[in-house]
Amino acid sequence: NIKFPATDLHQLEQDESFFYLIENEEQIKLRFHDYGEIYKRPGLYEQLFYQRLKCSSPKKVCDILARVLQNNRVEMTETRVLDLGAGNGMFGEQLHTVGVARVIGVDICEEASDACERDRPGTYDAYYVRDFCNMDTATHEDLSAWQIDCLSCVAALGFGDIPAKAFANAYNLVAPSGWVAFNIKETFLLESDTSGFSRLIKQLLVNDALEVHHLERYRHRISIDGRPLFYYALVGKKE
Repeated sequence: NIKFPATDLHQLEQDESFFYLIENEEQIKLRFHDYGEIYKRPGLYEQLFYQRLKCSSPKKVCDILARVLQNNRVEMTETRVLDLGAGNGMFGEQLHTVGVARVIGVDICEEASDACERDRPGTYDAYYVRDFCNMDTATHEDLSAWQIDCLSCVAALGFGDIPAKAFANAYNLVAPSGWVAFNIKETFLLESDTSGFSRLIKQLLVNDALEVHHLERYRHRISIDGRPLFYYALVGKKE
């Protein structure tokens, strides 16, 4: 059972939010980003983010990606996607519904891989538990062999979950003229944001390394106190 704190949380940053889990008559405090502990408990991630907080991002980003590829006459059934920050397979599951040929999952968290195998077996053609900031040669060669032509990263960017270097290394695995689909909190595109990831995305856009085909502001989910949290969904082509 999930219990949200009753105090005023307006001053908390999004990545500082927490909740209480009532388990075996004990109350456990968990941060929203304590993914390892959340993934260990079947159904908790879904209950927290999708049932209680109405997260819409996996379907939203997948629908946009499918529409952009269709408009560009790219066959989904021939697309090979690297899903960075794959978690327990929520986005990978969406990719299957639109007929993607190959989906390769990557996450730094061993518990995420275990949860995916437990809850959504067969979602990924392969699942790598790796630190993409320090990718070894064998992993790079292995991933290159998949001939990745699309990178996805949903609800995992901008809070330090996936550092800029890890995203850049994944981006470099995508074939020229391949596709990129991700979402980010709306504030990361503001001029005032000077974080590493924000600078990376702005650099890609300014240098025309990423040709934007769709950029849309939408409600990612609601906060504990019911306020809408807005993100941008971006789908672009690697130049």
